[in-house]
This record gives sequence, structure tokens and C-alpha cells, in this order.
Amino acid sequence: MADFRTSTHRERWILQPQDLMERWAEVNQRAAKTLAQCGTTRLKVDPVDGSLSFPDPAPDHVEGSSDIKPLSYEEEQLTRVFYEQKIQEVCAAFKFPHKIQATAIIYFKRFYLQWSVMEHHPKHIMLTCVYASCKVEENHVSAEELGKGIQQDHQIILNNEMILLKSLDFDLIVYAPYRSIEGFIDDLEDFCRAGNGAYQRLTDLRQTAISQVDKMMLTDAPFLYTPGQLALAALHKSNDAHRVLNFERYLESVFSRQHADCPVEQFVQSINAINYLVDQLKIPTVKDMRHIDRKLKHCLDPSSHDEHKKKEKKSKHKSKRTSTDAQLINSNNMVALQKIQIEFGLLDPAQQQYVELLSWPADIALTRDNNFCDGARYATHLALLYVRCLGTSPFVTYSLSQGKMQQEV
Repeated sequence: MADFRTSTHRERWILQPQDLMERWAEVNQRAAKTLAQCGTTRLKVDPVDGSLSFPDPAPDHVEGSSDIKPLSYEEEQLTRVFYEQKIQEVCAAFKFPHKIQATAIIYFKRFYLQWSVMEHHPKHIMLTCVYASCKVEENHVSAEELGKGIQQDHQIILNNEMILLKSLDFDLIVYAPYRSIEGFIDDLEDFCRAGNGAYQRLTDLRQTAISQVDKMMLTDAPFLYTPGQLALAALHKSNDAHRVLNFERYLESVFSRQHADCPVEQFVQSINAINYLVDQLKIPTVKDMRHIDRKLKHCLDPSSHDEHKKKEKKSKHKSKRTSTDAQLINSNNMVALQKIQIEFGLLDPAQQQYVELLSWPADIALTRDNNFCDGARYATHLALLYVRCLGTSPFVTYSLSQGKMQQEV
């Protein structure tokens, strides 16, 4: 029977905060160095054996000359959290159990202890983590079905499977807090001597605790604390909301039965530290990710950076031209109005208010050669306004050759 105390999860993947920061900083600096040397960070993965080859410098690339900026340490952190939440959304869409979701997130976290998001796009690794998790937890879903369900190429999932397993060092058995919560809830039924009314309160306690664990899985807590600690921290937070029991007394009961080495007070400090991580969690929105995602795309594919610069230059030129035309349109609005008045003989002051209704769209203004700037489309619209406002029914056309309005009865 699997036992957390003798598992590779406890032996190799419960770390100290300083270890985490050093590993993340190391992979971030490595990717930034690769970008400076080669002009790109994309690594080529052999789908058969998972072997990697680093990018060769582009023929015209001069080291340090690229204006593509690498992601910062903080931007990588936000990117990881964003895609960890996406794993939860994918698992919810497929109605996978919490165990699969937790395993996939832990795989994802462990993978990016070895690699930067600039080296392997997290969107691809995310899907492979879900796929591998389904296999390990014996809830098999084919790569084709998974890819089709979220409209992604299933071959990407398969291509990254071996590099994922190698990066995890094939430590595939992981322990999640969800199962621990179920065990503690069973224990609480005996501790509270739950009657019929208390069962519903314990059910509410359980549901809120599961939601709290969902948030914990997006923090660094799964690297720093055991699943049992995470489960008790979630139940403690849930009990603050539902007031089902005296939680400190329950902790004393647990520690007395387990003959734990550390005092209850020290464990309560760990619980508070876990819940503090949840309180400090910031989940980036799609809007927050736009700039980061653009930088990531440029790191992985430098040609996209060149395309972006061209579009940006074209957009600026277009914006400048539009601004110039707008100024010209504003200066000619009165001239345009007078031309319409003369053209239709609308000089009666009583009809002036109707004429002003015709002057608001920029389309009736003149261009540099004093012609109306739109043509037949707006002429039709103007004719309809003329009929509605003045109660007459002229047939109005636009002369493309003469560039003016014409009225025919």
C-alpha cells in the first residue's frame, strides 16, 4: 500500500522556500542567456526519446544584439499560475475528479522547476500534464479526445510526453490534499459525535475546504507542506466560516493520537503560513497576460517579433494619417454643410435645424480636392435623412465625376 512517509514525493519534492527561488531564478537566467546567444529560447524535443537540442544561433544574429526581452522572474511566476488555473478549467470541463486535477498541477509545477516557460510553452506542457495524469490515475482519455475537446492538436500532447516524464524523473506517484480531507471529515464525524443536523454542517465544511485546496494548489504550498498539512489548513479556514467545532481542540486530539513530535502551536503556525500564501495569491487575467504572452511568443519565435514591429509601424503611420484627415474633415464641415444647402436650396431659416441634422457624420465632409469623401453609400443615407427630415421625396444621386450631390424630382 502506498505510504506518503516513504514516498519520493516526501523525499524529493518537499522543498524549502529558498530552494524554490534558486531553481526558478536559475532556469530564468539560463533561458535569458540562450536568448542573448541565439536570438530564441525554443528547444527542439525528440518525441521518441525526449532528447533535447538547443537552438543554433541565426546566421545573422550577433550575441547581445537582439531587442527581444526575456520574461522576468515575476512574469514567469504569473505565467505558471495562469496555466495552472487553466489545468483546473480543463479538468472541470472534462469532469475529471480532483485527484487528476491535483496530479496534473503537481506535474506542471515540477516540470517548471527544471525548465523556463521560455523554453517550453506552458500551453503545450499543460495539456501533456493532464494527459499523463489521466494515465497514472487510471482514468484514461486518449490524446485525440483530449485535443479535440479543447480544440488543440493532439500531436503536441504526444510530442511532449517523454520530455515531461524525464523531467519528473519518472516520479509519477503524487499525493494530494483532497484524499486527506475525506479522511479528516470521517474522523470529525466521530469527534463531533455528529447527529443528523451536524452531518449537513460537516458536508458544508468539506465543500468549502475543497474550494480552499483548489486555491492552495495554485500557490507554492504543495512544494512546501505535506498533503495532510494542506488538508488541515483548508479545514481550519473552512471552519472559520462555518463554526462547526473547536478546531484547536480537534488538533490537540489528532496530535495526541499520532504522538507527533512538534507541538500543536508550531503546527498552527504552519497552518497560518499556508493560508497566508492563499491570501496573497494573485491569479492573472487574460488582460494581464497579453503583454507577457506577447513577450513569450517573441522569445520562442523571433520572426513573430519582426511581424509585430511591422504591424506596429504600420499602425502608427495609419494613426497619424487618420489624425491628419480628421483635422481636415473638422475644418471642412461647415464648407460641406454650405455646399449641401446650396445644392438643395435649403436657405429657409425654418429648415435650418433639419439641415444641421445632416451635418454630423464625418462622411459628408470634403477631402483635399473638395469632393465628398464617401460616395454612393453615404449619398443613399443622406437621401433618406433628407426625406425624413424635410417631408419631401426627391431622388438624390451622387455624381462621381463631378463630386457633388444632385437632386432630381
